[in-house]
Amino acid sequence: MNEAVKPKGCTNLRLRHLGRLVGRRYDAEMAASGMKASQYSLLSHVMHLGPLRPMDLALALGIDASTLTRNLKTVIDAGWIEQSPGADARSRSISITAAGRAKRAEGQRHWRRAQESLTALLGTDRVLALHALLDESIGLLEAADLDEPAAIDG
Repeated sequence: MNEAVKPKGCTNLRLRHLGRLVGRRYDAEMAASGMKASQYSLLSHVMHLGPLRPMDLALALGIDASTLTRNLKTVIDAGWIEQSPGADARSRSISITAAGRAKRAEGQRHWRRAQESLTALLGTDRVLALHALLDESIGLLEAADLDEPAAIDG
């Protein structure tokens, strides 16, 4: 990296700010379907990957177990996802219900509108560049996480 040119400001703050701005746009569009974007994402992942264990869903979503538990509660209560006993007495299985498939199909139209609106606002070239940069950055950070030894609590 060129030492004369250094990033200014906090990368974390900027990414969180961007995430909130983008999230608000998606949530505003998704509200017309009676869902949040996070609920649509849950339904989509479970539909494509399920049935699966909550731990595997958390890994696929890149979230921790407690966040997943909170997010699952609303979609289970709505009847869009069901949790049933898993392969053994200690495990659970998550699957999408018929009502969940219908809700996801309804939400997909709104998700597409949000995606198209954001692309129109930012421009296709910028969105493609942003996706490429994000994907590359995610890959680098995930690889670094795998290379770092786990911290041992004393």
